[in-house]
Amino acid sequence: MPPRRATNRPPPGPTLFDDVDAIDPRAPLAARMRARTLAEFVGQEHIVGEGRPLRRAIESDLVPSCILWGPPGSGKTTIARIVARSTNAYFTAISAVAAGVADLRVAIADAQTRRRDGGQRTILFIDEIHRFNKAQQDSVLPYVEDGTVTLIGATTENPSFEVIGPLLSRSRVFTLRPLEPRHVRTLLERALADPDRGLGTSAMAVADEALDALAELSGGDARAGLNNLELAVRDAEAAGEELVTVATIEAVAQRRLHYDKGGDAHFDTISAFIKSLRGSDPDAALYWLARMIESGEDPLFIVRRMVILASEDIGLADPSALGVAMSAQQAVHFVGLPEGYLSMAQAAIYLALAPKSNSALTSYQRALADVQEHGDLPIPLHLRNATTGLMKSLGYGTGYQYAHDREDNVAEDQTHLPEGLVGKHYYQPGSTGREPDLAGGKRAANQAGQLKAPSSAGAGEESGSPHGRTRPQPPSPRGQPRE
Repeated sequence: MPPRRATNRPPPGPTLFDDVDAIDPRAPLAARMRARTLAEFVGQEHIVGEGRPLRRAIESDLVPSCILWGPPGSGKTTIARIVARSTNAYFTAISAVAAGVADLRVAIADAQTRRRDGGQRTILFIDEIHRFNKAQQDSVLPYVEDGTVTLIGATTENPSFEVIGPLLSRSRVFTLRPLEPRHVRTLLERALADPDRGLGTSAMAVADEALDALAELSGGDARAGLNNLELAVRDAEAAGEELVTVATIEAVAQRRLHYDKGGDAHFDTISAFIKSLRGSDPDAALYWLARMIESGEDPLFIVRRMVILASEDIGLADPSALGVAMSAQQAVHFVGLPEGYLSMAQAAIYLALAPKSNSALTSYQRALADVQEHGDLPIPLHLRNATTGLMKSLGYGTGYQYAHDREDNVAEDQTHLPEGLVGKHYYQPGSTGREPDLAGGKRAANQAGQLKAPSSAGAGEESGSPHGRTRPQPPSPRGQPRE
């Protein structure tokens, strides 16, 4: 196919969010090319396609209070601007990055005045709503509930964690997805052809394969794709070139990985990594490891999770696994990145290939259950340390059998549990790797049938594991690290 040529003459005029028809020629290409109507909007067919709920609400001017949740460049602000253009309500916008409670109070007071004087509705758009703390979000709640304002919040963070429950219960959450490469490609072609807002008046041509490369490199982010297109065109013009090629695109754009070290991508990716190690899949483990490293994840966070898995999911089936994981942690700390990824990859492969046993986890959980049920049971006197005469007179240490004085260094007839728990068996050996040999066949046979299978002990990472959760409960207070 022949290269596409651009035709564009940006008109003058300021850009204010409330003045949705204005175009600033100095604004980035993504801002100038922002869709003005649903007909121009590209992607997100599952919520704004024909007959879908949000589209019907916009077209009927009955937009409910809602939260638009999606990655950068997926169209959240664009949808809000389309609502601003199409509604008969008064539309006011606030950015949580720069605004505070005082700004919210002014917006609410104005909304109350409009409602009282003429009955006009107010739509309050809060961009980056996750940046408001609980008190700031609380200040909006009563006025959403009584209908003073209809709230539209936009966020890149999971609303379950970042938006207070009462606001969520009064709002509908619409989830936006990263745009597909075909969507980004459509937007790029539109920008090249638009004579008013895009790059249409430029004499620069863009090769089709360059557009394909840019659509792929954008990672579903329309803003990144459009702005990188403009940068590539200007860069080629400055270099005196006549064609934007794949090489030009690669020089100005980097592949975008949607990864937030404090958000969903962080937890979802580490979860996929841990489950791949647990599932003995070294290929998947290496892929997720590379994703995290390439996205800038803290390498010590990754190896810390491997250390936990070495005990939680491998344990005595291969006791060397813990040493491998700890060595990786020390190597990464000592060497750093990028070379440290070799130690991390080596450890990940080892842990994935190692035999698996979660007996350390399940055994600890059985013991913990008795601690929680029975509380502080008295420590048997013969196990107490008699360091004073008074203690000896009270029987501390009396009858204690020193194991090394016994045959095979084992005091078989000595009890070590509190009275009432004697005879309890918490440790149930696994059947893989070295564990059966370490535990000993006789003990394993004696314990068979005496142990209850734990109801959820083996669930690991997202169950009752004391250390294995990668998907946390919502943080409290807001902003507390979730790991």
